[in-house]
Amino acid sequence: MRDRGSHYVHGTEPEEQRRLSKLNDLLNTGSMRELGLRGGETILDLGCGLGQLTLLMARASRARILGIDRSEAQLAEARRQAAGDGTTGGRVEFRAGDVLDLRLSDREWGAFDVAHARFLLEHVPDPLAVVRAMVRAVRPGGRVVLEDEDHEILRLWPEPPGLREAWQAYIESYRRAGNDPHVGKRLVELLHQAGARTTRSTFISFGACSGDPLFPAVVDNIVGVLRGARASVLATEMIRSDAFEAVLEALRAWGARPDAAFWYAMAWAEGVKPER
Repeated sequence: MRDRGSHYVHGTEPEEQRRLSKLNDLLNTGSMRELGLRGGETILDLGCGLGQLTLLMARASRARILGIDRSEAQLAEARRQAAGDGTTGGRVEFRAGDVLDLRLSDREWGAFDVAHARFLLEHVPDPLAVVRAMVRAVRPGGRVVLEDEDHEILRLWPEPPGLREAWQAYIESYRRAGNDPHVGKRLVELLHQAGARTTRSTFISFGACSGDPLFPAVVDNIVGVLRGARASVLATEMIRSDAFEAVLEALRAWGARPDAAFWYAMAWAEGVKPER
């Protein structure tokens, strides 16, 4: 199901799902640490995708979790994983939905303890509408947690030839789709504009280098990000097809270097719905 007016530059093919799964594994520890669930929290997880983080939240909260996503393909995999997870006790529901036209029941609006979204706001043309719905979905005193990207925050060394030009075209593909590739900078602003009392802002960051067991997954993910957005990137006409393919080869060669290193950070912000 497509979100009204949204444009997602990545696909939902099996190879893309595998890339997203690896990315989730890399980030979930930091996300769970910052979320700091104490147990008993009911949670709304928007843009839940493959549901890996949703299931981790369910194990930690030991309460009801509702994950919503537009992609039936990703939801099917999320449901498969939930069915094979014996630790969540059937407390997780995955539901298809449009985050820009969020449909909850009367008993669900204003009832959640936490509303969460990760890697979602960068893919919608009106992120404020999503955050307003999240504030509406939580109870007074409930938490609204946003995790998203500023795509300028990516460092590779030694920098592969052509990467800077390809990455700028990738960023431009977001703008041309009507989305904000730097929305991570705006998370606190969005919470404030949506009526939440802002409480925290930080980064979830990690690095990896040649010799680190995580490094091959990092390399695969960077290559996969660009390869999955190839059509959108080339449509910007900021980079030719042959130059784009050369960048992918340069990234693979970089991944084989003994001195290769990578740094990345994802923005995190949260606010609280004011008490009545």
